[in-house]
Amino acid sequence: MEQNNYQGALQKSAGSGFNSNSSASDVIRGIDLTGKIAIVTGGNTGIGLETTKVLAAAGATVIVPARDTEKAKRNLAGIANVELETMDLMDPDSIDAFAAQFLNSGRPLHLLINNAGIMWVPLRKDQRGIESQLATNYLAAFQLTARLWPALRKAEGARVVNVSSHGHQFAPFHFDDPHFLHREYETLQAYGQSKTACNLFTVELDHWAKIYGVRAYSLHPGSIAGTELGREATLEQFQKLGFLDADGNLLPEVLASLKTIPQGAATTVWCATSPLLNHIGGVYCEDADIAELASDTSVSSGVKRYSLDEVNAKRLWKMSEEMTGITFKISESF
Repeated sequence: MEQNNYQGALQKSAGSGFNSNSSASDVIRGIDLTGKIAIVTGGNTGIGLETTKVLAAAGATVIVPARDTEKAKRNLAGIANVELETMDLMDPDSIDAFAAQFLNSGRPLHLLINNAGIMWVPLRKDQRGIESQLATNYLAAFQLTARLWPALRKAEGARVVNVSSHGHQFAPFHFDDPHFLHREYETLQAYGQSKTACNLFTVELDHWAKIYGVRAYSLHPGSIAGTELGREATLEQFQKLGFLDADGNLLPEVLASLKTIPQGAATTVWCATSPLLNHIGGVYCEDADIAELASDTSVSSGVKRYSLDEVNAKRLWKMSEEMTGITFKISESF
């Protein structure tokens, strides 16, 4: 199957047999990754750490770039097949340095998992004036993927997995004001557009990269208990979303819907390893399967068409090159 997923043309279940209760260990059972090399950003905490553990246990060499290497060293202690490196996703020079070091090793890259992300933060900008959630959740992934492209191509069969979110439904990409220069900052709107950007990037990357054996996927891991993603959120923000009662207690129905960390890492690992995806890419996944299209008029499960739109995907690619100063040249005809 070689079609593109523009407008969500391929958003139909692959019949994986997995569901929201499946764990990362469930979806990788029977798959041998011996000799494969993976990079997992944010691979030392939360679902990234679980992803690292599961891929390494299946035989992959997993490289984990981290900003706080001392914390990462503690969290990764005792896990075989893991290499720890330094990288700060808010620092473009740091991303370039990490990528250059990997390329200098001469190794191919079979799996690039852009997992790291932030949420619920106040308005912050990086040294380029780029809003922090857009910079961390999306542009860092764009830059890292572009810089590592020679190693991905060298693998002769690689996958790029971008951890997006159901939160892409909070907002389309705001091309006229992505950094909130002319509108009031709302943290979930910023988060939403950063995850919409991940989806748009995925569908466009897969379109161009598949002729070199590189496929791309985006995904919603689920709402997960026990991660650090909400560490800067206020009580009022959680109450506004209906997660907490007036006393700050998690509502029982919300608690019942949360995934464990092993369940939260399942879709990432499925996208990275499932043979059902050998001939399909550019798709958005959830619950360890390809997601259905979401309603155009309400917040629901699945993926919004606007985050897979061909015109917006191409427009975002060009804007990303301008914002990062990187020409992501996949082929001579690109």
